[in-house]
Amino acid sequence: MPHAAEVRHDGAKGSAAAVWRFIVIAITAFVTLVDLFATQAILPELMHHYGVTPAAMGTAVNASTLGMAVAGLAVAYFSNAIDRRMGILLSLALLAIPTTLLAHAPDLLTFTVLRVVQGLCMAAAFTLTLAYLGEHYSAADSATAFAAYITGNVASNLVGRLLAAGVTDHFGLVSNFYFFAILNLLGAVLVFFTVEKTPHMKEMREARRSPFAAWLDHLKNPALRASFAIGFCILFAFIGTFTYVNFVLVEPPLSVGMMTLGFIYFVFLPSILTTPLAGRAVQRFGTRPTFWASLAVAGLGLPLLVLPNLSAVLIGMVLVGVGTFFAQACATGFVGRAATSDRGSASGLYLASYFFGGLIGSAVLGVIFDMYGWAACVAGIGVSLIVAALLAIFLKTPVQRQAA
Repeated sequence: MPHAAEVRHDGAKGSAAAVWRFIVIAITAFVTLVDLFATQAILPELMHHYGVTPAAMGTAVNASTLGMAVAGLAVAYFSNAIDRRMGILLSLALLAIPTTLLAHAPDLLTFTVLRVVQGLCMAAAFTLTLAYLGEHYSAADSATAFAAYITGNVASNLVGRLLAAGVTDHFGLVSNFYFFAILNLLGAVLVFFTVEKTPHMKEMREARRSPFAAWLDHLKNPALRASFAIGFCILFAFIGTFTYVNFVLVEPPLSVGMMTLGFIYFVFLPSILTTPLAGRAVQRFGTRPTFWASLAVAGLGLPLLVLPNLSAVLIGMVLVGVGTFFAQACATGFVGRAATSDRGSASGLYLASYFFGGLIGSAVLGVIFDMYGWAACVAGIGVSLIVAALLAIFLKTPVQRQAA
């Protein structure tokens, strides 16, 4: 029987390894998605640079979600044939190319196309990483691993926006895109040294299956169908909030400056602290109660967003951020647990729906914002959260019905 001191030593080593694993996964998520959100912080600057409306610039910046939806479907289709480690590494290395070219985009169309290409690279890395986590970690560890990844996603929102605003304010738009291209390359280096090469996880019987057969299996699963639709609603609400609130912040009566606008995104700091708790919350309370509580928090923030007071708007942004990121962590982890086969395909379908929701949210809510104003835009965001809450009724799996 081992001595108590040996048990404590082994426990400490295990805890240290778990913390290190959490940090590495979070940083990988950060460098994967930082380009998606950072550009939103400089939307007003880009709008003036290209001389277009808020809706046009918002749609162009969020066109990356189109590329991400397409890449999600592509990875879902070819999931079994793609080496996880090499796919993630190449995606991040190639991401630096369109990021660099954005510094010299001559018009809005070119800018939009390059954002779509960025989305292709980001989603390929994102989807393959989620598949890797689902295949590489046990069911007990997967919830924490997914929470770590979503935490890095949250950090990319905060730090990425702050960096974009600061670099643009001090050095200009061109330097901003060069800076983020360097981050993309550093992400590829991180993956090279930290992501293990894993053997193919699927049996030959599954490998011979048509990818469409795997898609049909996933789509026949009511819980997965609901989670795909929930992903759509979550990014619809998130993109709608944190794209068009930028224009509200810089206009009277709030009149926030560019550098201050970057600092405002410290509203994501509470989300960095709360999102890692999603895995534990799901284990303790179940998927649906945790998800509904998350959406309730986000919903409480919506009325505050329309008040002509900066403090109220900031509190509203905090609540929407905390709620939507917690909900995303719940839904992402649920997909990994609910898929009975080919988790890479299931993750791809989820992310395709998720990013398609961001694209539609940006376009639809942008038109509402231009035509009817910010209050109507916030009402549309509220509708998407209500739909997500109703869909969560179906978030049950045979194993989890008692806890869900």
